[in-house]
Amino acid sequence: MPRFAANLSMLYSELPFLNRFEAAARDGFTAVECLFPYHHAAEELRAHLRGNGLQLVLFNAPPGGTAAADWDAHWKAGARGTACLAGREAELHWGVQLALRYAEALECPRIHCMAGTVPAGTAHAAAGAVYRRNLRWAADEAVKAGCDVLIEPLNPRDMPGYFLSTQAEAHAIVQDVGAPNLKVQMDLYHCQIVEGDVATKIRTYLPTGRVGHIQIAGVPARHEPDDGELNFRYLFQVIDDVAAQSGWQGWVGCEYRPRLGSQPGGTSRGLAWRKTLLVAPAHPAG
Repeated sequence: MPRFAANLSMLYSELPFLNRFEAAARDGFTAVECLFPYHHAAEELRAHLRGNGLQLVLFNAPPGGTAAADWDAHWKAGARGTACLAGREAELHWGVQLALRYAEALECPRIHCMAGTVPAGTAHAAAGAVYRRNLRWAADEAVKAGCDVLIEPLNPRDMPGYFLSTQAEAHAIVQDVGAPNLKVQMDLYHCQIVEGDVATKIRTYLPTGRVGHIQIAGVPARHEPDDGELNFRYLFQVIDDVAAQSGWQGWVGCEYRPRLGSQPGGTSRGLAWRKTLLVAPAHPAG
């Protein structure tokens, strides 16, 4: 059975962020992820993690800026990372170093380094060269913290102009950079919108050792995985089968918007999919 992590930036949105840790633990999660932890001191977050028996397994480096006070303004203004942007190295370095300090304090084993949107008139190949150079630097820095750096293909409908959109390019970049702690964040929601053939991609890429994390949501509305066109009952079985054969031991992040929105208890009521979509492992007769 896949190991699920609750995305606290999207689930339990009726609650203040710090109250979401207890809600996730009460619903049976043992791991959580989030977009950004930086509104709160690492010590405060660590107390909520430990107090609820939770592990933080993933969060994003800041999307832009060079000071703790302005990263949020950059996100709200549409910044989606700087790793592929020439001349923005100071922002990338500051953001990755801040993320790694949080990762060490919170014992989080991976951070997502966002690529950014390609400026008009910039060739994709030129942005790619900057991206690879910056990822080498980020991976080298992350080694010191015992941390993996992840890159994630995003669909252009939700993220117009974002540099990275396909699994194939993400894996080619990881291979080109050649850092063992640089891996791909495989979001099946984005993958279905851009490419489809999701089961084949799981079978192709999980055994490589280059997939550091999986995320899920229903397509197209980004609700619970029992909503929409993807057959997650089948895909969860594919993940189980491939993991059993390849030794993959990653987490599956629940990065979706609950159908009931911010209604009190809406996230918890929507978690029925964990029973209806999961297939019990087969045991030999005997």
